[in-house]
Amino acid sequence: MSEQLELTILMPCLNEAESLGVCIDKALGFLARSGIRGEVLIADNGSTDGSQELARRAGARVVDVEKRGYGSALSGGIEAARGRYVIMGDADDSYDFSRLELFVEKLRAGDQLVMGNRFRGGIERGAMPWLHKYLGNPVLSFLGKLFFGSPVSDFHCGLRGFDRASIRALDLKTSGMEFASEMVVRATLFGYRVSEVPTTLSKDKRSRAPHLNTWRDGWRHLRFLLAFSSRWLFLYPGLLLMLSGILVTVALAFGDIRIGPVGFGIHTMLFAGLAVVVGFQLVQFAYLSKLFAVNAGLMPNKAWIERLNRVLTLERGVVAAVVMILVALLGVFWGFGLWAGVSFGDLDPERVMRILIPSATLLSLGVQLFFGSFLVWFITFDRTQT
Repeated sequence: MSEQLELTILMPCLNEAESLGVCIDKALGFLARSGIRGEVLIADNGSTDGSQELARRAGARVVDVEKRGYGSALSGGIEAARGRYVIMGDADDSYDFSRLELFVEKLRAGDQLVMGNRFRGGIERGAMPWLHKYLGNPVLSFLGKLFFGSPVSDFHCGLRGFDRASIRALDLKTSGMEFASEMVVRATLFGYRVSEVPTTLSKDKRSRAPHLNTWRDGWRHLRFLLAFSSRWLFLYPGLLLMLSGILVTVALAFGDIRIGPVGFGIHTMLFAGLAVVVGFQLVQFAYLSKLFAVNAGLMPNKAWIERLNRVLTLERGVVAAVVMILVALLGVFWGFGLWAGVSFGDLDPERVMRILIPSATLLSLGVQLFFGSFLVWFITFDRTQT
């Protein structure tokens, strides 16, 4: 039977009795009118208002998903779906399940993920909160484009279609509202064919408050976008701190600098050294998080990662770290010698700190690189290699 169905129209459900019947009628009407062999599937997430029986009477199939959460309900529905393609949407009658032709057309053409775009299709007055319409959705969609090169302009549209086998291959992990972001991000990262079609958004038909929590779920979406973009979370800030710290340290190595009434000396150099240390840590985090994500199957492996792994071996990292530590110790011993030269009395800080601050910075970098090299080796360890 699963091979005979082309389309599953999937709706996650948690106490949607007020609007569920209308949504099912529209979806079944679309299937009948278009001649598509399909089904309407309700992924129920623990409703207590009789939604399950209402759905069955309306002609839908119901699958019970015990694990709570929007993402969990959809994951359970996707697993239970019998269609080659799946079109998912909320069961609150805010999306029009009677007008899915554009989604089916794109899916049949080979697109693996087809997103609805409410801003292109039309948003009914009062259907989307002002904060979501003018801040949340535009900002998060912009970050999705910036971080991942996604072609999607309405990142959180709940009406979307996809090739079931392709989405199952991604093995999506999140259980909450951020499931919507994970699907788009990982489909983009794995090179799927992603497109958009205009769709409408109407005021939902529920009398209760929506399950979506603006600030909590907004943060969960943003957290996911940042966690999956090691470049913007770790690499770019780390490089900026490192480069600025190095430039300031070099500039102050030969004496104070004055710009107008403001003077910069060894105290500025101290914070510049701190910037280099923190920046180096962030760059390491970027590399480590990328390796972890690739090994866990969360991101695709890239040729540049393989080349970098061949260059940044454990042995090379350890040798570089030891050299950095030895050079740093030369500066420390030099400072100790100056101190001994005055019988361990008072020293001229202007002279000594210009050597000790860079030496301490380099010593810290060497220690981080030494242990970080072992951590990289551990993450990439292959038992078949000796």
